[in-house]
Order: sequence, then structure tokens, then C-alpha cells
Amino acid sequence: MSQYTPSRQIKDLAFGQQAITIEDILAVANGKMNVELSQSPGFVERIDSGINFLNKLLTKDGVIYGVTTGYGDSCSVKIPLDIVSDLPINLTRFHGCGLGDYLSEAQARAVMAVRLNSLCQGYSGVSWELLDQLVQFINSGIIPRIPQEGSVGASGDLTPLSYVAGALIGEREVYYQGAVLPAKNAMAAEGITPLTLKPKEGLALMNGTAVMTALACEAFSRAQYLSRLCARITAISTVAVNGNPYHFDEILFSVKPHAGQMNAAKWIRLDLNEHEHPRNADRLQDRYSIRCAPHIIGVLEDTLPWLRSNIENELNSANDNPIIDGMGEHVLHGGHFYGGHIALAMDTLKNCVANLADLIDRQIALLVDEKFNHGLPANLSGAAPEQRYIHHGFKAVQIGASAWTAEALKLTMPASVFSRSTECHNQDKVSMGTIAARDCLRVLQLTEQVVAAGLLASLQGLRLREAQRELQLGTLGTSLQAMIHDLCSKIPFLEQDRPMESELRETVQLIQQQYWNLGYDERT
Repeated sequence: MSQYTPSRQIKDLAFGQQAITIEDILAVANGKMNVELSQSPGFVERIDSGINFLNKLLTKDGVIYGVTTGYGDSCSVKIPLDIVSDLPINLTRFHGCGLGDYLSEAQARAVMAVRLNSLCQGYSGVSWELLDQLVQFINSGIIPRIPQEGSVGASGDLTPLSYVAGALIGEREVYYQGAVLPAKNAMAAEGITPLTLKPKEGLALMNGTAVMTALACEAFSRAQYLSRLCARITAISTVAVNGNPYHFDEILFSVKPHAGQMNAAKWIRLDLNEHEHPRNADRLQDRYSIRCAPHIIGVLEDTLPWLRSNIENELNSANDNPIIDGMGEHVLHGGHFYGGHIALAMDTLKNCVANLADLIDRQIALLVDEKFNHGLPANLSGAAPEQRYIHHGFKAVQIGASAWTAEALKLTMPASVFSRSTECHNQDKVSMGTIAARDCLRVLQLTEQVVAAGLLASLQGLRLREAQRELQLGTLGTSLQAMIHDLCSKIPFLEQDRPMESELRETVQLIQQQYWNLGYDERT
């Protein structure tokens, strides 16, 4: 996610009115939307009934977990009514022990939006003041500073979400207008009064899956873009190694009709523009990293709909405890804070993404090796023949890609199977969903680095073919041509050795910004 900068908003996104999508959360995270609360009668009734029911129970001295009792293993400890109001403040404070790097501003903004949406389902018993405070924070660009480490994914993201709750009451630190400062100072600048948490509200803010779900939204979007980009790089690499374009034939893929696999083959086929400009195939079969690329990319493509379903189901759920059914007047104690679905989604996604890194790494290895690249110079060197003794082209880039791939593959160990018993064995089986999501984002970062290297290497191979008069760029698909021309304007041809770090970093950044409109991106 890019860093949030205050800007004119295109429109407001109403919470409590309709199901929220992954794309909605990312638009809010990146400052492209403001948020507001729905005014629909059904939504207003759900929120009001929850508040009224809780107040009635407190008046009657009802026993409610986390409201009139302690938390977790301390649930048998009854809290005297005269100090019930202090309980949520202490909950936010004793969980203020997160460590590690901080979430980016955009990620933390996404966390607030995800938590707001869960509370707006109307089953958390929170006040309008709390919902309004979250809306004001998001729209004013007051972003809690949230450490990444400290959650086991049940009872939800307690420790990281305590930094959201703490900021709302005027404690902890926030990002505001490009600086880090105490929350109370940013609130004063915006004329916002620190919130006084009602008895259920500390638990409602913290006892859920908002952090892992917010990170999952980002991971899904980045993976979806990488899937399409890897198909494009495969097309470029196929041309660069004089590969067989008929490996992507429509009839061929009709007999093994996985939808995502067929999409990947179609994208490569359209980029090669084989219908308009057929090419001779010198070899019956290319190596697997070319021939089987649709099958590898297709695994991710066919997984994306399932991932979206799980992420958006979690996103649009009430996932704290207890659930307050104000209209039916029930207090329902359960475990909806458990992040198992997000944990599995992220463990699955990081596996699919790491396989993309491995695919592109293998394509780079083909391109640089004169034994396998069918006529390209060793290491894709663009130096004149008499200078090639001392110039090494993409040799070190290939080594770097191999290192990034190895690290990505190492991180595919599923986090969800490493449950730990915590909190006096009350939380004796936990999801590890937040760790899985963080791992997935790291795998995405490493894979984007490999893909950047693959894009530059395949572009170099294409330029070398063109220089050898073995290719006319005008025969390729129009969308691919546009991207190649844009890349050539940004990345000079590698004729003599030069440091490639800045060009790789720029390319990674463009990938993460989803800079190129890749075309042909209809998914069946």
C-alpha cells in the first residue's frame, strides 16, 4: 500500500449499508475515499438496540463477559459495578506491549476501516460516539502507530488493536500530517475530544481480526496483479528465447479447462499476438518454466476467487466476543475472534506467490545461460563482441533473484500449524493469522523483487533480439507494445556494466503501485 497523503476525496464510502469489498478497504487505506456511517433505518436500529440492551443489562446487574467480568482466564472474576467503567481503559493499557516494525500509515488506516466495518454489523454493542470517533480519525488522517508483532490471532489481534483503542482515548502515538506525535496532540489539532470507552467498547475494538484481515486485503491485491504480470513476463521471455508460441494454444488448454490456467494461457497468447503474426517454432517443446507457465500461474488464478470469498466474508463479519444481539436481546459467548480462515488464506496465498518467484527465477536462468537461451549473449550482455570479456550483464542480477526466491520459498512454511497455548491455557488453540499475513506480505515483497529482475532481464533479451533483427516489436500485442515502450523510456539498454540497484528498486515500486495497465485482464 502506498503512503496516505491527505487529498480531495472522490466520494464517501458508507459503512453499515452494504457489504464492503477488498477494493473498498484499499481505497480508504490509500486516501482515495472518505468514510461515513449509513443513515439507513435498519442500521440505526441495530446500533441503538445493542446500546439499549447493554444498558438494560448493566442496570439489572447482569453478568456479561468482558463487561462485568475480567478477561480471558479471569472471566470468573466479577467486577464491582462502580469500577466497571475502568475495565476497558486497563484492557487497552496492559496490551500496549507490541514490538517489531510498525505498520505503514496505509496499513494502519486499513485496520481502522476493517474494524469499523465489523462494528457496523451491529452486534458489538458499541456507541455512536465510538463509531463517529473512528470515522473522524480515518477522515482526518490521524493514524495509530501500530507495532506489527504480538498477536497470535486469538482472541483476535488484541495487542496491535490496543494501539487503535489507545489512540481513540488520547493515548499512544499516531501519524499525523507526516509526523509522529502523541494522539492527544493530533486530536487537539482536529478539535476531537478523547473518547471515554463504555464498558464493552475496549473489548469490541480489540477482540477481532481487523489487523490480519486488513493485511490480507493488501496481499490479495498485490498477488492478483503479480499473477497477470508474470503472464506478461512469460510472453516476453518466450520471445526472447525464441520459444514455441503454440504452448499456449487455445485448443490445447480447452482439454484441461481450469479457468485460471486458461486465463493465463490466453493472456500470454494475446501478448504474443500469434493469430496475427504466427512465428516458426524451432523446437517442439520448451523447458517447463516457459511451457508450463500457465499451469503455474493458473494455480494462483484459480485460488483467487476462493481467497476473495474468505477475506470478504471475514471483512463483513462481526468477529468479537461476546456478540450482542440487541434486537433479539441475547448475549452470545463464542469464538468469532478466531482468525483461522484468514490464516489458511494467507498460508495458501504465500505458497502460490512463492511459486511465481520460482517460475520467474527459472526464466531468468534460461535467459542468461547461453547454453539454453538459443542465441542470446551470455548473461544478456549488450557489450560489443570485443568488450564482452570484461562485461557481465545480468550475471549478478540472476544471483540476486535466486537469493530472493530462496528466501520466499523458505517462508512458505504454514504459520497456522504453529499454534501456541497462551493466557493461562484459556487461549490454548490459536490461529496465528496475523503472522501468516505478515509472512505473506514478506513473500510478496521478495517475489516482486524477483519479478522486477525478470522484467528487466526479459526486456534486455527482447532488445537483443531486436538488435539482431530477429524480432519486430510491432508484431506483438498492442498492450505489451505500450508497456515495452514505457519501460524502454525508463530503463536504458544494458550495454556496459553498471549498478542496477536503483533501476530494480524503481521497477519494484512501479509493480507495487500497479503502474502498468496490463490489458486483457478479464477473468472468467
